[in-house]
Amino acid sequence: MGLVDFSDMTASNILLRCGQPSAALVPEGVLLEIVVLHTTTTATLRSLKTAGELAAGLAARIRLLVLEVVPYPLEVESPRVPIEFTQRRFRTVASGARIDTLIDIRLGRELHQVLDCALKPGSVVVLENGAWWTRQRRLARRLTRQGHHVILAS
Repeated sequence: MGLVDFSDMTASNILLRCGQPSAALVPEGVLLEIVVLHTTTTATLRSLKTAGELAAGLAARIRLLVLEVVPYPLEVESPRVPIEFTQRRFRTVASGARIDTLIDIRLGRELHQVLDCALKPGSVVVLENGAWWTRQRRLARRLTRQGHHVILAS
């Protein structure tokens, strides 16, 4: 499997600044990127499955986007949950889905600001399909208004 190896990563080189994607996130030859936005573990597994079905037969890559909000008493580089734990957790989630996945962990102060910085214009985003009043549906409407293509996984 082609999962990202985080074994030698530190907080300083997994942090990505707004508007400055790392070279690892923009590989050559990839025509389409499907972004799976982490909400809950169960929902993320369903969304990864849907993204895998979409990516089959396409020159597409799947990116699992994990947004970690760091409260103000802490330094942005020092979230409440150690970065190493978060890396291990999502390596396990992605391997459980058995789908080749790039794991992108973003740290920031405000959820929507971090999300806006992490998505390219017109991104294809997969979210779990929830009832109309759920957080996922509100987020899906927001992303659609911003011009992203949202696919709701069931």
